[in-house]
Amino acid sequence: MPQSKRMWVYAPKKPAPPKVPETLKREVETKANALVESVLKPLHVQPPPEDPQFNYIEDIITKWYRSYFYFCALYRSAGPYALGGQFEAKFARMEYIGNGLFNLAYMRHTDQWFELFTELPLDACLNSIRDNPWFHP
Repeated sequence: MPQSKRMWVYAPKKPAPPKVPETLKREVETKANALVESVLKPLHVQPPPEDPQFNYIEDIITKWYRSYFYFCALYRSAGPYALGGQFEAKFARMEYIGNGLFNLAYMRHTDQWFELFTELPLDACLNSIRDNPWFHP
């Protein structure tokens, strides 16, 4: 079978993501932290077990990275074979796409983000994170 010829193909650069306005950043942080404190922590953060055998959630935090806003669970390593310490696992991601809209994704077991919703306003994203188990730690 003859080998196919190789050729150059034009591949334009991706456009830069839109910059998140500071006022929107503060609004997202305020509303998301209120959701974490009132709903997510009471549901998922429990007192440490007396004889821990497995990792357990110690805290839930939020943070910005570029145009992405993450919800993260802080786990404590426990048990006789634990390497010790604390580690972070992101479980929900809001990607700012402009005009006050976000794409909403969750972290799959394959360590890949899977986008479930696109072009949602902030309140719809936070309602989905609150109500939809895909976005829970």
